[in-house]
Amino acid sequence: VSHQRTDWISIHGHICHLLIPVLGPQPCFHSEKDRKHGKEQLLRRQESLIAVALSTAQGFVWAGKPLEAIPAALQALRFSSQVFGSGSVQLVPVYLLLAEASTGTGRLRQAAKYLSQAQWIVLQTPDCSAALQSKLHRGLGLFSVAEGNLEQALYHLANDVYLATAEFGLNSVEVSGGYFHMANIFFHQNKMDAANSLYTEV
Repeated sequence: VSHQRTDWISIHGHICHLLIPVLGPQPCFHSEKDRKHGKEQLLRRQESLIAVALSTAQGFVWAGKPLEAIPAALQALRFSSQVFGSGSVQLVPVYLLLAEASTGTGRLRQAAKYLSQAQWIVLQTPDCSAALQSKLHRGLGLFSVAEGNLEQALYHLANDVYLATAEFGLNSVEVSGGYFHMANIFFHQNKMDAANSLYTEV
């Protein structure tokens, strides 16, 4: 019952009305034009579901409610897999969100699995954008922090900053997250000069 309640609060209350036309029986079309239109309509509905589920999950993570984020992120993963395929690069942000939520609930083993899935997809995608690679390294960096491996975390966060800079430019707000997390690590290590320098950069 508690799982059902969490699931309802997390996502099903938001997407129930969207599920019926997607999961229910699809109408029978008589012409190729109608069939094409029906497929496009179904795809738009599925993409709408993914967007709602992802933004809901992200909202819970930002609100410090990682447990509530997981059911919503799993719905996003389910529909993203159906729409784009299980090895598609579009699944990477969902896996990273699931990893972040799992880390937030202390499920580090599960988080590691999600990060491995994301990393595998990125490695299999030669033209993967620097922006997405940056997000992957940030996820790996934050996971390393949760594990207590600060040197590994700094390595990943430095890659995050480098890739974000390559994609968005040196003074872009997208770069500031990597600097901020690195500054927190230096602050934790009592390396105040490095920490203050990075906080100033942020």
